[in-house]
Amino acid sequence: MLGIKRRVLMYSLRCFLSRVGLFSKPGLLPWCARKPSDWSQPFWGIACKGNFSHVISKKCPRGQKSHKKPTHLGPHDGSWQERLADVVTPLWRLSYEEQLKVKFEAQKKILQRLESSLQMLNRVNDTITATKSEELCCLLHPVIPSPVITGYRNKSTFSVNRGPDGNPKTVGYYVGTWRDGNIVCVQPNHLKNIPEKHNQVAQYYEVFLRQSPMEPCLLFHEGGYWRELIVRTNSEGHTMAIIIFHPQKLSQEELCIQKEAIKEFFIKGPGAVCDLTSLYFQECTMTHCNHQQSPYQLLFGEPHIFEDLLGLKIRISPDAFFQINTAGAEILYRTVEELSGVNSNTILLDICCGTGVIGLYLARHAFQIIGIELVEQAVEDARWTAAFNGITNCEFYTGRAEKILPQLLKSKEDGQLIVAVVNPARAGLHYQVVQAIRNCRAIRTLVFVSCKPHGETTRNIIELCCPPNSAKKLLGEPFVLRRAVPVDLFPHTLHCELVLLFTR
Repeated sequence: MLGIKRRVLMYSLRCFLSRVGLFSKPGLLPWCARKPSDWSQPFWGIACKGNFSHVISKKCPRGQKSHKKPTHLGPHDGSWQERLADVVTPLWRLSYEEQLKVKFEAQKKILQRLESSLQMLNRVNDTITATKSEELCCLLHPVIPSPVITGYRNKSTFSVNRGPDGNPKTVGYYVGTWRDGNIVCVQPNHLKNIPEKHNQVAQYYEVFLRQSPMEPCLLFHEGGYWRELIVRTNSEGHTMAIIIFHPQKLSQEELCIQKEAIKEFFIKGPGAVCDLTSLYFQECTMTHCNHQQSPYQLLFGEPHIFEDLLGLKIRISPDAFFQINTAGAEILYRTVEELSGVNSNTILLDICCGTGVIGLYLARHAFQIIGIELVEQAVEDARWTAAFNGITNCEFYTGRAEKILPQLLKSKEDGQLIVAVVNPARAGLHYQVVQAIRNCRAIRTLVFVSCKPHGETTRNIIELCCPPNSAKKLLGEPFVLRRAVPVDLFPHTLHCELVLLFTR
């Protein structure tokens, strides 16, 4: 039986790699590291912490550049849908039970590599002796399954580019590589993780584009205007759509004409069937713009959507981070609650807090909640949610954690017990945040929530657990990794959230 299961898995991955030459994993580069000349727009699934698609392309010989141009790529039949599914949801051919086993083994390997790294550091410092490489540095729990395995995403980002028939006004997700010049935008109608409502809005956006005289923006230097579509929904079906538009050199009067056109299409035209709760428009000349760089303009409808989660009513703005699997997020936050051990004598420090849900949920147990978040809109949402739900022991700060946290911790008395929860983006924590946590004696418990528990997160963990190092200003007592709990928020993909408990 095990041999059959392995063959099924290998078949799935072999199809995934050999047929399309792609690999689905969290993006290796932050947005700011991508060059506009290489990327006309972001990949399909960006969501602060929710993008799980990345292309591994065949490299051209050093010094050479590919000059291939996209052409007509054949009929849009089921094979394109399968290729897209292999890119976006590479485990879709397996039963969900088998997917969980694959993810458990992946987390196990990550922890084994981490154990090897920690052993090497400790042997250098003569603090422990070597153990077998197969051993784990902590207790690894089985993967907690998602309550919903189809159509679970509450946020999707659709790209605009040439489809299999060569039409540049196709709305969907990418197959192919930019380097080889064979990018194809495929309609994601059959992807298991995308809800029907998101696909419906994307289909009508494509209808609008194809009747619009304005060209899409495929590459910044080639001009064009219409770009991505972002769709956000809540559990009640309320829908927020965000249109990203490159203004090029249009006048304000010309921009108003385009905004009125898309507005009328979704209010009175064919797009009215989508029954949008709100429609936003953002003029963006970069790969990605936040609200401060280029404000989201509300064309019609409500400025926010709301979600009921863990007994709280949560407000969500266009730019705010919110876990993309709502039902799975409840399990994730309950896991954090169990591991944190927060009580009435505890100050909970919620770093990279997004809309503040973790802190707000745990506020009933804690003495005080302090949240830190970079996105201003998300902090405004957190403050609104606290006020609406009658939570009075919360404070939220806007800015970079590496700037705010060191000064904030200095103001706390040594006698106060602090539990820290960190939920960073894929790039992990800034080293100054790690230093501040490591060097604060009042922090005895740390819960680290990671959507990418390798790469930079591994570096963070090593710096938290390594022996004191004055050169790196890591002077506090090292943490010890005690437990690891994988929580699957992304069925059919290779990824899951990993919740790590550290104590000292």
